[in-house]
Amino acid sequence: MSVKLHIKKGDTVIVNAGESKGQQGKVLEILVEKQRAIVEGVNIISKHTKPNAKHPQGGIVKQEAPIHISNLQPVDPKSGKATRIGRKAGADGKLVRYSKKSGEEIK
Repeated sequence: MSVKLHIKKGDTVIVNAGESKGQQGKVLEILVEKQRAIVEGVNIISKHTKPNAKHPQGGIVKQEAPIHISNLQPVDPKSGKATRIGRKAGADGKLVRYSKKSGEEIK
């Protein structure tokens, strides 16, 4: 079952629920089947790692954990605040995403 998500890789989003509420960041990766996203600098966890080629010392590494997309909202390009997203036909006939707050197109 393929679900159309309101967030894409590269979007700037704001967290509206959970421990990281109010934080803003860029979407690095989308996990479609789990409906989760990895956002830069949000939902940081401490991961204990064994020594390997990347981390010869091993130890505790801070990294982003996936966060459910229902807790994320895209940021309006004009106001910089959270907005909902709509879809409408663009100039070339393809569907484009736009901000419900300002009507601005989201790239």
